[in-house]
Amino acid sequence: MPHSTETIAALATPVGTAAIALLRISGPDTLAVVQRLVGRAPLPRVATHLDYRDCAGMLLDDVLLTYFAGPRSYTGEDAAEVTCHGNPYIAQKILEDLFARGCRPAEPGEFTQRAFLHGRMDLTQAEAVMDLIHARSERALAAANEQLRGALGRRMEGLVEALLGVLARVEAYIDFPDEDLPPEDVSSLDAVINRLMMDTDALIATSHYGEVLRDGIKTVIVGEPNVGKSSLLNRLVGSERALVSPEPGTTRDFIEERIMVGPHCLRLIDTAGLNPSPAPLERLGMERTRERLQEADLVIAVADASRESVEFPAEVNDVPARAIRIKVLNKCDLGGFEAAFGSLVGETAVHVSALTGQGIAELTAAISAAADSFRTDVGEDFIAVSARHAHALGEALGALGRGREILLSRGPMELLASEVRTVLAAYGEISGKVDNERMLDQLFATFCIGK
Repeated sequence: MPHSTETIAALATPVGTAAIALLRISGPDTLAVVQRLVGRAPLPRVATHLDYRDCAGMLLDDVLLTYFAGPRSYTGEDAAEVTCHGNPYIAQKILEDLFARGCRPAEPGEFTQRAFLHGRMDLTQAEAVMDLIHARSERALAAANEQLRGALGRRMEGLVEALLGVLARVEAYIDFPDEDLPPEDVSSLDAVINRLMMDTDALIATSHYGEVLRDGIKTVIVGEPNVGKSSLLNRLVGSERALVSPEPGTTRDFIEERIMVGPHCLRLIDTAGLNPSPAPLERLGMERTRERLQEADLVIAVADASRESVEFPAEVNDVPARAIRIKVLNKCDLGGFEAAFGSLVGETAVHVSALTGQGIAELTAAISAAADSFRTDVGEDFIAVSARHAHALGEALGALGRGREILLSRGPMELLASEVRTVLAAYGEISGKVDNERMLDQLFATFCIGK
């Protein structure tokens, strides 16, 4: 177990005027610092109200101070929290006084890193702390809470336990090379490895849902010029976010806004119109539209219902396989709606008026239903792996495949054991069981100071 030799301190709440501010302390000198402030040994987990005086005796504020004795603290070591009034000047003066008393400024993520190093949480739970802080939707919050409570860690423990069983059996045959591997053992080992491959692949399949939860569903509004894409964006956002004009081609670049639709966060992107005969400047905007389409999770294709015939741009069909398309007939408050409806034989479209709001409730319901489908491969436990997890799982899946080939071809058991150990190392990267200092430093550097 690592032992921290330095005591750290940091502001744990955002900088700015507020009702209260909170400062954190953690490390071996925490108790000594707290005793000097309180004037006696504090009771663990009991808030003490006191006048906070700096080293020179100057009164800074009346505060609440709570001491947490290790290992029953967030970091696993002696820690304390000081709650003061939310004046940035007061918080800064208290922080400077803590530094004068021997603390040093905490690095980004250092409190959570210490919690991980002291065994208070595994790496998947540590990462979930940041997911929880940045959760932008009900679904993202649920996924972060599940992971913070160890859902992915427990799944990985099950995979590691099964893999260790395989390794133990393989090494037994290495220790007794004169014994041939009977067919029934080949079959049973193959069944376990195949199951591990399926479970690993299933976790990898949740990585896109993880990206959707963390960043929002990339929703691209696309259509020909002057079909009302910007008006639709404004209606969905609830404000005049995009310029609207009767003149075609008003939008020359894409505009992005985040909105909530039910339990989902959408990155709503209004794009330049796809004009069959574009001017040079329009052509540049259309290129950006096509780029956004290739990144889309959800495409809202808009057409003008007031025209005699309705056509959606061909680019609507040239999107990633994962993307879901919703076709929208806008301006249905104008004449020609029946003609437009008749031209969409065999098509399903949502009929709206961005001007009056007609049909918008139906459109948001369709968007919410489409967004729900992104978690069909995840199940009810909300496990959704990150890009880092997916990379490690991909390494594990490759090694499992190579190991299975060695097993079925009756290759050397030493080679099979080597591939199994590669899988163990990859699994360990996810939960943090493998010591990789560079990876840990990079991961915790993405945290905010004070967490």
